[in-house]
Amino acid sequence: MVYEWHVSRAARCLESLLGPDFAGKLQSDGYAVYPASAKGQAGLLRFGCWAHARRGFFEALAQAPHVGGWIVNQIGLLYRGEEQLRESRAGPGLREAARASHHRLVGTRLQRALLGLQPRYLPQSPLGQAISYALNQWPLLARILEHGEVELDNNLVENAIRPTALGKENWLFFGSAEAGQRSAVMYTLIANCRLHGVEPHAYLKDVLTRLPRTTNKAVAQLTPRRWRSAENNHRLLGQQTECQPSHCRSV
Repeated sequence: MVYEWHVSRAARCLESLLGPDFAGKLQSDGYAVYPASAKGQAGLLRFGCWAHARRGFFEALAQAPHVGGWIVNQIGLLYRGEEQLRESRAGPGLREAARASHHRLVGTRLQRALLGLQPRYLPQSPLGQAISYALNQWPLLARILEHGEVELDNNLVENAIRPTALGKENWLFFGSAEAGQRSAVMYTLIANCRLHGVEPHAYLKDVLTRLPRTTNKAVAQLTPRRWRSAENNHRLLGQQTECQPSHCRSV
């Protein structure tokens, strides 16, 4: 998990993070920067976000409770299917197979309904906007059903970025753009500590103490994941050396 600080949300910001030759999967909402950055990058495969598509229909419930409610329920069928797959600890292959059957039927029914409903609502009405967004994103939303390793939405990223958005209200001034990048570095370290089950305070205390004596070549060993692995090995070694040959017990 990586945080990067920029003073704007222009396309060049994403390009500086991914680089000109990035090859891989990118999942996002429908913000215009993402398709603009993807142009000319043959190795980049984009995916949409079902949570963002669903949000518009939630907001349109006051205008059209029956129609909006039916659409929200249909998207909910996809999420309930995913929940069952998670409970069964399904891997990407099984998720892809389940999506090709159950999810695809739901998606086909929903797309057909949206195409039929679109002419009935003004484009600027809440439901009209929700339908237009979903249909414009449809190729990217449907693509998720063909890739079992991709989630239905990018809520993991949304949840990870939420503390920074709340923090902006509490820590209004960074001081400078350079200070903003330093905050992104700290967010990255702490988020990866949580991701790998590392207590952030213990990690930072140890790493910042060791860092002045660490060579550039060895810095890569101080990432949260590798730090946790080294700490686990150290504890295991400590347990083993406590055993005496005459009465060694299993630990």
